[in-house]
Amino acid sequence: MPEQVLGGRYRIQGKIGIGGMATVYRGTDEVLGRTVAIKTMLPQYAADPSFAARFKQEAQAAAALQSPYIVSIFDWGKEGDTYYIIMEYLRGTDLKSGIRSHGALDSRKVAQIGSQICQALSVAHKHDIIHRDIKPQNIMVQPDGNIKVMDFGIARAKNSHLTADNSVLGTAHYVSPEQTQGKPLGPTSDIYSLGIVMYEAATGKVPFDGDDAISVALKQVNEQPVPPSQINPDVDPALEAIILTCMAKDPGARFQTADELRRALTDFLAGRVVNIASNGTTQMMAATSRIKPGANGATQAIKPVTPRSGSTRVQTQVPQDDEPEEEKRSGRKVGVVIGVLAAIAAIAAVVYFVATGTPSSQMVPNFTNKPQDEAVAAIEATNYFQVGNVSEQYSDTVDKGVVISQDPEAGTLQSKDTKINLVVSKGEKPAEEVTVPDLVNKSSTEAQQALAKAGLKGDAQTKPSDTVAKGYVCEQSPAAGTTAKEGDTVTYYISTGTEAVDVPDVQGYSQSSAATILQNAGFSVSVSDQQYSDSYSEGTVISYSPNGSQAKGTTIYLIVSLGPKPEENTNNTPTTPSTNGSGNEGGSGNTGGNGGTGGSGNTGGNGGTGGSGNPSGGGDTGSGGDAGDSGDPNTEGRANS
Repeated sequence: MPEQVLGGRYRIQGKIGIGGMATVYRGTDEVLGRTVAIKTMLPQYAADPSFAARFKQEAQAAAALQSPYIVSIFDWGKEGDTYYIIMEYLRGTDLKSGIRSHGALDSRKVAQIGSQICQALSVAHKHDIIHRDIKPQNIMVQPDGNIKVMDFGIARAKNSHLTADNSVLGTAHYVSPEQTQGKPLGPTSDIYSLGIVMYEAATGKVPFDGDDAISVALKQVNEQPVPPSQINPDVDPALEAIILTCMAKDPGARFQTADELRRALTDFLAGRVVNIASNGTTQMMAATSRIKPGANGATQAIKPVTPRSGSTRVQTQVPQDDEPEEEKRSGRKVGVVIGVLAAIAAIAAVVYFVATGTPSSQMVPNFTNKPQDEAVAAIEATNYFQVGNVSEQYSDTVDKGVVISQDPEAGTLQSKDTKINLVVSKGEKPAEEVTVPDLVNKSSTEAQQALAKAGLKGDAQTKPSDTVAKGYVCEQSPAAGTTAKEGDTVTYYISTGTEAVDVPDVQGYSQSSAATILQNAGFSVSVSDQQYSDSYSEGTVISYSPNGSQAKGTTIYLIVSLGPKPEENTNNTPTTPSTNGSGNEGGSGNTGGNGGTGGSGNTGGNGGTGGSGNPSGGGDTGSGGDAGDSGDPNTEGRANS
């Protein structure tokens, strides 16, 4: 059936388990995109109209029960010959497995679980639905510690007429005395079963056990349970009183409603006096463990209960044998009638056995925790039951090849040739290979979501990045696209922004050397100014900024030396020589006929030519000066008059 699609939207993906009437699969609602549990009726029942009607009734009844402590029913239908129910998919483990693994629970945890089951039953009972199969296997403990009541497969509304009798449909270890006797059932029947569930959770053991279901059922009717505190001394007396009140043989002596029981458990958890109602009268009762039968069948008190230090206060009240004689005689008559009916039933069973050589039903032995070959051989050795379907599933707690579970369960009454289905361990599930997703440029939340979707774990680290913005993944290991095992850890690095590094000290370095050093450190370089300096030779770095620790890529600005500043001329005469060989212009001629004074000779070579006499007034024009002495740049040419 795997990969079949029911109702055009529910894809079956893998088997979860097999129940008394149905197989449960994990699946996907392809319309809403959520994981669901898909319950399909077993083929041998699907063809039976009465069972099909009960299956339909279960879906309709359970869908109306809205509670955080009841498994939600989303849809139901029929695909070909297959009836199915779409339910909430639960993660966790059933209470029975938890008790097997961890043993007895502490009193507070037992009370908390009991209180949540009460809330589930309260909702069902208000819809006139009796669960009829409250047992630890039907209580799912979720990862957050809260519970969900499962499997209304044999739940039946009080006014339902789908079956002609009230035959024992539950597991013998948890059924009420009235259910064993085929009497009409009410809410107190579920309360009795819940009392046994709390008894087992508090002690690690069921109160009544035997070699077959019939012997267990008879103990449910006739025997008083061993007080829980005699099995586990840590059981609180107040909780013990609550449990044993739930398990009273007379339905009228139990808590009458799930709400009443929940109030008692709430009082216990709050440290208040526990109020226990009996026959409509509120009493403060201790556990019946302190009461034992007298020689004449009446009860006699041993001693009052003294609570242990720190436990909830409980007041003891011993029942008195004050029943009127007339009522006693009436009760004895009823007892005789019941005894006669029981004897008739027993005779009928013996007659059937003598006529056929086979009992009408037998208790299913326990085949779990046996190697597959041994379990199969044990089933065949009964000469009564047959080996049914043998399937395999992974298990972290059961060795490979060993039976994890069976259906029908051990302890249930089954007819001849019933097939016993086995689920065998394949050992621990190997990790699947998955592809590592790309996390770069994702936020930490987005990275974790991507890893969870791939079945991987994440380890976040931080590191600087020049390319990825702060707060986003800049690097991962293993790399995206590589293969990893489901459950492996991927390390990813969240960017803290661009890396900051110390700016190298380049003061006194040549401009070219400073630029190389800074660029190698990851900085850009720019010359911002040039200045004269008596301390730094021309072309060397006087100073730089910014300094200290800076982000890579930051521009570092340099101030470069021009060398010492040149000296100024105090005579205001140019200090720069004239062009080689050019004579200076002659001075102006003197007045009164004298020629102007000759100009000074210029730089080496020929002396300067004498200046021409300037005309002045009536003076004579000066004649040209004599040439300066050769080779002496400073020889002065003189003008002749």
